[in-house]
Amino acid sequence: MIMAKSVCKALLTSTFLVAATSLTHAASAPKIDSDDIGGLVTSANGPEAGVWVIAETQDLATQFIRIVVTDDEGRFVVPDLPDANYKVWVRGYGLVDSDTVESSPGATLNLKAVVAPNEQAAAEIYPAQYWYSMIEPPTANEFPGTGPNGNGISPTMATQQHWLHHMQENCMFCHQMGTPSTRMSPEVGSSIEAWDQRIQKARGEGDIAINNEGQSLATTMNNNMTRFGRQRGLQVYADWTDQINAGAVPAAPPRPAGIERNVVVTVRDYAEGRFTHDVVSSDRRDPTVNANGPVYGLGMLAGWLDILDPVANTTESVPIPGIEPGVAHDEGARIHHNEMDEKGRVWMASIHRDGKMPEFCSDPNNPYAKYFPQNGKTAQPFPMYDPATKKVENILLCSGGNHASFSADEDSTVFLSSDTRVVSWFKTKVWDDTGSVEKAHGWCPMVLDTNGDGVITPDRESWNKSINEIDPEKDTQFTGFLYGINASLDGIAWSANYIPYVPSRMVRTDPGPNPPETCKTEIYEPPLVDGKYLAYGIRGTEVDKNGVAWAAFSSGHIGKFDRTKCKVVNGPTATGQQCKEGWEIYRVPGPTFTGTDVTPNFVYGGNTDFTNAMGLGENSIFFPAINSDSILAMPEAKGEFLEFRIAYPQGFYTRDMHFRVNDPNNGWKGREIHATYAMPNMWHTEEGEGAYSKVATFQIRPNPLAH
Repeated sequence: MIMAKSVCKALLTSTFLVAATSLTHAASAPKIDSDDIGGLVTSANGPEAGVWVIAETQDLATQFIRIVVTDDEGRFVVPDLPDANYKVWVRGYGLVDSDTVESSPGATLNLKAVVAPNEQAAAEIYPAQYWYSMIEPPTANEFPGTGPNGNGISPTMATQQHWLHHMQENCMFCHQMGTPSTRMSPEVGSSIEAWDQRIQKARGEGDIAINNEGQSLATTMNNNMTRFGRQRGLQVYADWTDQINAGAVPAAPPRPAGIERNVVVTVRDYAEGRFTHDVVSSDRRDPTVNANGPVYGLGMLAGWLDILDPVANTTESVPIPGIEPGVAHDEGARIHHNEMDEKGRVWMASIHRDGKMPEFCSDPNNPYAKYFPQNGKTAQPFPMYDPATKKVENILLCSGGNHASFSADEDSTVFLSSDTRVVSWFKTKVWDDTGSVEKAHGWCPMVLDTNGDGVITPDRESWNKSINEIDPEKDTQFTGFLYGINASLDGIAWSANYIPYVPSRMVRTDPGPNPPETCKTEIYEPPLVDGKYLAYGIRGTEVDKNGVAWAAFSSGHIGKFDRTKCKVVNGPTATGQQCKEGWEIYRVPGPTFTGTDVTPNFVYGGNTDFTNAMGLGENSIFFPAINSDSILAMPEAKGEFLEFRIAYPQGFYTRDMHFRVNDPNNGWKGREIHATYAMPNMWHTEEGEGAYSKVATFQIRPNPLAH
């Protein structure tokens, strides 16, 4: 059963423009310190609750924005501002943005307000997912597609879920859908022609955001439209933008309510305008690591480690060196995801291959290679940045890039995804102690115990080669591309196998006590009920402190999977659908696509707050919801969502986040989440051309006026 649970929020109907004067109702003013800006937001109808107050300055070494939400009496406190001159203004659903007001820390403001002139003006700041919900996909009875001489839908679109997945995963893989850049078409000419031209436009080489990938990305967009069935796809998107051009608007979102009003968001520029795929600021196992230290982002398409100092508000960039001696900067180093160890070192999973494959990868004297050799010619670089030396070291592995996740074992093992045949790991403490990559590196081939005897037959030649053709007397090799990965604290890796997108799978890999002989793999698909999957398009995974696995789906769902509920985990039926009883599926907050029960959002991964770093309870889980300008929180993993949205600049699209405790004795002020604006095309954000990459920091106060 799908549970569409979200915190109840009331949309206030009084909306307004604002102007600011010095506070005239001092008795109503919140108390502030000398480094705060506080005050009251009112309209002719009285105090206004649940609107954002934004303080922005260019006076520091990097652009600095701090955002808070008004309480139920319209009061606000923007806390702990660096000494600077600020422009302060208000944004809120139903509002037209106010004029900016010059202010400085220690000031108290009274922000007066006027209702927005019409619903079109009010809708300009609605999150992209609300605008994208207006699109009308083909109805379920039009599938499978019958091709260009039939209904125009490609025959590869077997069900409506395949079409919807394509609209979500492949149309939102790089950017939001529903932003002004994507929802508007020219006022002259055919909208179909406009869409046909839009998806073929390419940025020139040397672009600051995407380097030399402009033509490649344009080709991808063009091919993705063709995969719909080109003319039908173009017509669907043209109809969407036509109705918007004609004045149609989506339903209004609810304003922040309850705990959602307690958030303080700080946005800082860094990395020039580069696409930064992920950031890391601490060790997921111990958020006190790197307290008050730098935040590290990955300039994925240009080979840069981009660094923000959030205390000094300064930035720097470190080039990723090449494998060959003398290559100080390798622009082709596709660093993709980063994790931090207990020493504060930054480990960068990469998706490029370079350098000669280590000989031990296929040497039968190596126990892993004897069990399952890796015979490629090119190595998998695993760069590591050590802040103590300020140097990057390239470690050459047999396999494993894309994503990484540390377990809590004594060897400080980091698991790696991206291969189609194995799950790899690297024992960082073994490497520290021995200097040997071979001794630190291992892998499990993905093999299912389909004969049900509790062990994997070591003779790889005897394995079944496909889960679709199983001899029940044999074990079965599973082959599939692995994307997101997270390790349980006790060293079991859960990976996302997102192809085929419908249904996709979670892959559980247990190395056991004596790998590779004790390696076991299991696969689990979202439940198929009455011909439809309850979710699809798994992109990332997480494992909570109880060992329960969580799946993030591009269908706009979160999946909770409790393996302890499974009646079957091995045997000939253990090929994906054997444990429907282990799943609970939750739809994330927001509207649904016209005529469907699917939300136009895309959940990229999950992050467990093991230690209650953010004050919502131990084992609270946070999710990046990329088409909504927000991160989602599920306090104590109990099924209810909170939505923490960045109101400005719009276009917050993050793929990951990290908790950090800077000072455990300083309450909410010592605790934060870091995330990055992770769209390759930063010019799609509200700031447009020339927009810088950004780090967003979230803090959760006990109430909206805490300072």
